[in-house]
This record gives sequence, C-alpha cells and structure tokens, in this order.
Amino acid sequence: PSPSPGRPAAAAAAAAAAEAEALASSSSSPARRLTLHNTMTRKKEPFAPNDPDDKKVSMYVCGVTVYDYSHIGHARVYVAFDVLYRTLTRLGYDVTYVRNFTDVDDKIIKRANENGEECDALVERFIAAFHEDMISLGCLPPTMEPRATRHVDDILRVTEALVEKGHAYPAEGGDVYFSVDSLPTYGKLSGRKLEDNRAGERVAIDERKKNPADFALWKASKPGEPSWASPWGEGRPGWHIECSAMIDATFGGKSIDIHGGGQDLVFPHHENELAQSTAFCGCCDDAKDAPPFVKYWVHNGFVKVDSEKMSKSLGNFFTIREVTAKYDATALRWMLLGTHYRAPINYTQRALEEASDRLYYLYQTLSEASDVVDGAEEEETAAKKLQGLALEGVALAEETETAVGAALSDDLNTPLAIASLSSPLKLLNDFVSTKKGKKAQGRIAAMKALVRAVTETLDAVGLPSAKADAVDVLERLRALTLTRAGLSREDVDAAVAARKAAREAKDFAESDRIRDELGAKGVALMDGGSQVWRPSPVVAEE
Repeated sequence: PSPSPGRPAAAAAAAAAAEAEALASSSSSPARRLTLHNTMTRKKEPFAPNDPDDKKVSMYVCGVTVYDYSHIGHARVYVAFDVLYRTLTRLGYDVTYVRNFTDVDDKIIKRANENGEECDALVERFIAAFHEDMISLGCLPPTMEPRATRHVDDILRVTEALVEKGHAYPAEGGDVYFSVDSLPTYGKLSGRKLEDNRAGERVAIDERKKNPADFALWKASKPGEPSWASPWGEGRPGWHIECSAMIDATFGGKSIDIHGGGQDLVFPHHENELAQSTAFCGCCDDAKDAPPFVKYWVHNGFVKVDSEKMSKSLGNFFTIREVTAKYDATALRWMLLGTHYRAPINYTQRALEEASDRLYYLYQTLSEASDVVDGAEEEETAAKKLQGLALEGVALAEETETAVGAALSDDLNTPLAIASLSSPLKLLNDFVSTKKGKKAQGRIAAMKALVRAVTETLDAVGLPSAKADAVDVLERLRALTLTRAGLSREDVDAAVAARKAAREAKDFAESDRIRDELGAKGVALMDGGSQVWRPSPVVAEE
C-alpha cells in the first residue's frame, strides 16, 4: 500500500522515537534504542543481548520444510526477520543469524513417493528454489543454514538426555515421547493449559502416550523411509526436537537472544521446543538465576488472502513464484513492509497493484534526481549558502534519516519507515521539475542529501537503492505490467500512434476510448514529457 503523503509521518516517527527511548532507557547500551515485542511477556521490551559486552547477538529463525515451493506466508516471515537482521547489523551488533531446513518429514516422504524420486533429490531441488525466492525478495543470506539430517547425532544426544532426566519415555514400537506433565511450566509461551488439549479434538489419541498432549521426539521408521540407528531401533527425528538440538549444537548450549517465526509456530512448535530445551538445559530446576532458553520470542502475524485464511483447500494459496511471475518481487516486499510485522496482513491483487504503482513513482523520482545530481556542473555543486527550498531540503533529509531510524528501532515499524519517504520524494520532484525548485540556491546539495536519505532508507528495509537498481526495477515493472495486460510493446506503440492520429483528427472520443481501454489494463498513456506510458493500478470491480 502507498505511504501516506506529507510530513505527519516524520512527526509520528518522532513520537515513536520518544516512546522507544523511554522503553530502552534501561538498555546496557544507551546509543542503541531498539525495542522488540516479546511473545513470552506479551509486551515491547528494550533489547539487550546476553553478551556482557553488548556486541554479539544470536538469532534463530525456523526455516521451511522443503517439499514444495515457498508461499507468500513464508515471504512474510523471512522479509520480517531480514529487516530485523539488517536493523541489528546497522546498530552495530555482530549477528549470528541461523535459519534451518527441515529436510526429513512425513510431507517430504509423501511427496517424494508421489513423484517417484528420492527424498534427497526432492530436498535439494526445493532448497535451491527457496534460495532463489529469497534472493528475488532481497533477503540477505543467514550466517548458517543447518539441516535436520546433518544433526541426527545431536538430536539423539538431546533425546537420550531427556529420557535419562525423566522428561521423556520410549513407547512400544520404537517411538520416544516428551512428557508434558514432567514440566510444570509447559504452556507458558502460548498461554495454553494442558486441559485445552483434549484428546480427539486438537490432539490425536494414542494409547501409548501417558498424556494425550505428549509429543514425539523420535519416530520409528516405516519400510522404505529414511532412517537412522538409535537406542530404540531404526527411526527418524520428530519435528520439534530438531530445532532444540540444532540451537544447542550451533550456539554451544547457551541461551540465545532471539527466536523467531510465524505466529502459527507459537503452538505447538515453539511451545514444544521451549519445553524440550528447558528440560534439557536444566532451566526448569530450582536455580532461578539460570538464563532462559530464549530471551526474546518474536513472531510475525498471519497472511490472509482477500480477507480469508490462506489455504490450498480454498484455492487461495499462492507461491512466491506464482506472484512474482506477474508482479515484481520488489513490489511484493514493499507490500509486506507496508503492514507492521506483528499485524495480520491482507494479500490482495489491489495491494500489489498499489505497491507496484508506488514503487514506480519512487524509482522514477530517484532515477531522475540522480541524473540531475550526476549531470550537475562543477559550479552547481560548489558550496553555497543554502536558502529557501534547498535549506528545507537538507533539513528534511536529516529529519527523514532520524525518523526512519526511530521507526525501525521501535519494534521494526516498517510502515512508518517507508511512509517517511513521501516528503523527500515530493521535494526531489520539485527540484527536478518545478521552476521554483530548479532555481533554488543550493539545489544540488539539497538533492544529494535527499537522495542519500532515500537510498539509506531503502537499504535499511532491504529494497534496491543504487541508481542502476532503480533503472532495473523500472524496466521490470513496465515489462510485468505488459505481461499482466496481455500486451506487447508493439501493441502499446500501435495504440499510442492510433491515439495520436485520433487527436490530430480531433476525434477526441476515439482518443479517450484508446486511453481508457489501455488504462483498464494497467497501462496509463501520458500526454507530454519524455514518458509515453507508465504502469498504473488496475481498478478491479468490487
């Protein structure tokens, strides 16, 4: 969605900065004013890592189960945590960002059997596809990407320890279950009580379990399935245990700073993961000063499609590549950034149309402004006393940089951050195209400052920022507009020529018909200027 115009965004960011500063006043590093909403405490908290030197941050985000192409729900998760990764890095932290792959699972086995291929081949194919999707969305690669199958020894080590400590038990048939009754704090993260998990409703009935809510740490394998030797026979890991084991192995058994994922993972995945790791590390013992398994639990909100829950059964399930075949990945990222990461987001075609339109305006402005700055004569760039509009421009650039930093430090308020671009873009357009702007003393210095503020904001939220990037994005947006419209460039050229002929013949009805026909397809014909046409949102009937 398009950011709201005008200076109010900066004013709102200033207010957010004041709130963030108050919340973060107890932080060990006064120069860093980051606050994050902690799912465990249900409130925003000042961020202070476990590192006593306040330099290193450990972050683990649950990755995908690689049996299919990633969908827009995955896009939301990894864009949100990419922004967090970038924000922490910009604040000077040395971040170890770990995002795993679940590469052994019932769904993987089922899909491989359906395809008649080996599980390993299926996994490698979809890991490669996932990486392609993340690159298209502008997500930075994490520090490490552990896979469950490469940590089976760690999974067995943790499972055996849980059995020895009385928190887990082997069952008939070779499965091993975690005993939720052994941990009084079970349910603390999600707020659910054990009686909420009534057998036959949310939890499958299994007579081998001591409690219907007990969950599998180790599963006995069936013939033809991937399997590993264990004290309980051939089998494979359960879903929840893999993250506990990989976190322990990757971070050396220490409490980690941030654990994240989608809101759908709070229960059961993260609740069960917390139970396993708490029991394994002894955090549930009487030593009250023991650090928790995770200091900050961070979760993003759900994705809805046209106000309905996204699901394959409803036919409203979209993969990232299905979306980016018609809309640029940058537009998808912009759309996701336009809603706060914790709020539910409503995915609609209209939202993507508006995101594409806003991005076209943004990158067109940035490209034209960069051309003016790069082409300025030496005397224009020389130091001059700033006056009028130029003085306002330099002040606005500083104000924007402060506002964006404050917005992102306030629990990653990306909607406010990108809304802060509105005024700088408008003023850049004034400097490029209006008589007053072109004559402003100190114009080039002001434009440089504004371009810097815009590009730094784009960098901060993971959007392309270089001049060459702007040209590429504009070209992609135009090409995909034609794809959606079912038109070629030759079709548009012919329509432009026909409209010109109609106008010359004073057949304005025909001229308007041609304009409206293309406009209904998202192609806006322009009168005057160097641009013959540009993409525009398609207004769909409600």
